[in-house]
Amino acid sequence: MAEGDLGPLFEMAASDSDADALVRLRQIYETCGWVLVESVLADIPSDLRWLYESGAVTLPQLAELQRSLGVASAADLAAAADEHAIRDVPSLGESVETAIADGLPQLRKRVPRIPLGRAMAMVEPLLEQARSLPDVAWAEPVGSLRRGQDIVGDVELLVSTRASGGEPITEALTATQDVTRWLHKSPHRAYILVDRVQIGLRVVDAANAGAALLYLTGSSDHFNGLRARAATRGLRLASSGLYAADGTLRMAEDEETIYRALDLPLIPPEIRHGEDELEAADRGELPRLVTRGDIRGDLHMHTTWSDGRDSVEEMVATCRALGYSYVAITDHSPHSAASRNLTVDGVKHQADEIADVRARYPDITILHGCEVDILPDGTLDFPDRILERFDIVLASLHERAGHDSDRLMARYIGAMKHPLVSLITHPTNRLVPHRAGYDLDYERLFEMAVETTTLVEIDGSPAHLDLDGTLARLAIEAGAMVAIDSDCHRAEMLGRQMDLGLLMARRGWVEPRHVINTRPIDAVRQIIASKRG
Repeated sequence: MAEGDLGPLFEMAASDSDADALVRLRQIYETCGWVLVESVLADIPSDLRWLYESGAVTLPQLAELQRSLGVASAADLAAAADEHAIRDVPSLGESVETAIADGLPQLRKRVPRIPLGRAMAMVEPLLEQARSLPDVAWAEPVGSLRRGQDIVGDVELLVSTRASGGEPITEALTATQDVTRWLHKSPHRAYILVDRVQIGLRVVDAANAGAALLYLTGSSDHFNGLRARAATRGLRLASSGLYAADGTLRMAEDEETIYRALDLPLIPPEIRHGEDELEAADRGELPRLVTRGDIRGDLHMHTTWSDGRDSVEEMVATCRALGYSYVAITDHSPHSAASRNLTVDGVKHQADEIADVRARYPDITILHGCEVDILPDGTLDFPDRILERFDIVLASLHERAGHDSDRLMARYIGAMKHPLVSLITHPTNRLVPHRAGYDLDYERLFEMAVETTTLVEIDGSPAHLDLDGTLARLAIEAGAMVAIDSDCHRAEMLGRQMDLGLLMARRGWVEPRHVINTRPIDAVRQIIASKRG
């Protein structure tokens, strides 16, 4: 039985008609052979399994789709339906094509999703390995992962190759994985199950790889907007690429080639929402989104003084290796629900340790800060005489305390009005994917941040990713200044969590000018001091 292929299930009925095959499968099912059927369904790519379970196709039709058209994902199904390739298969026809097209909008809602942080952790080693292979021009994640959605429905990697075949690349990449099951395997494709997560690998010819990257990245609304724009220019944009009026395929090694042909600049994947990005690009008003290279420091992290795993020195040394010029150590205050907390007595001892680390690392500025809880009564979890000792004070709501939205907002506003509070961390306090954020009037929150000159945070912790893209854009449109921080508890995760924060910021159209930690340390100190008065 070939790996990840439905065809062998029907080898027993190779000479039968579809109706006969269904009868025989029903007989198998009714004699407890359903275990075989369900085990095969568990060993195919998730989009195909959910397509079958939606009732849009029968098992023989599903096998034919894979056998004749090589489909393995929702993107393949959408392309086949759009190009009317399904109706050209004799055993399928127009009715099956229509059923699939009608079912696709709901299909992706059925596919299990995983948090962005977990998806990134799984794909990063594969990306690094792929980019190191001979004949690989580039490798990128696609779909919701590349767009930086906080919950990811497709973990797939696209590899552009100059070589004639893709099998050596998929073999090399899958050989390093702890594969639970093979779901699909063909010369240029592989779908595997690793730690209960499906990972897809797709290898394409470098000559037109940009077309595949554009289509597979999505979103569908963004791609459809580009198709409409192409039509006004006498061109046709399809999943396979951009076609001239005479039907000639215009090869595109990268996405920029297609955007340029449509008289547009390259639109960053994180803002391909299908909302207003095409209009902004057409007007020449796309933002210059913040990048990792813009970040000069990290203003939120934890050490062994609270619930962090690593020491002050380990965190500082890693930040220096990341190229930062400053860092803030911001452990939790006494009443936080963290496993350990910074005590009043501990503040002095931690300050002594930071002074010692400063002496050993003179080329990076170390701010002594604290993440102080906003308590249920609206007060802060350290008295002012303690807060005054810190270089920067972050304030957080960690406990709802049964309060409604108005009480929660009042607690936030009280903290923002405090002259020693520089920054409000993870404002919604959501936990991805388990807990939704607070139901607040965020427009009002951001207005108060501007009024009180308080920073708001875009938190890169995989559990928070807060603000998300939508709220980040709302914050900067209100005029608030943001900090993009890692909220990291382990030195080895400082870089990855900053990257996750950057993804949220980029989804929110955030530019370097909106971000405090793109500025030099003297500017950061001045902003803190101006509020303290």
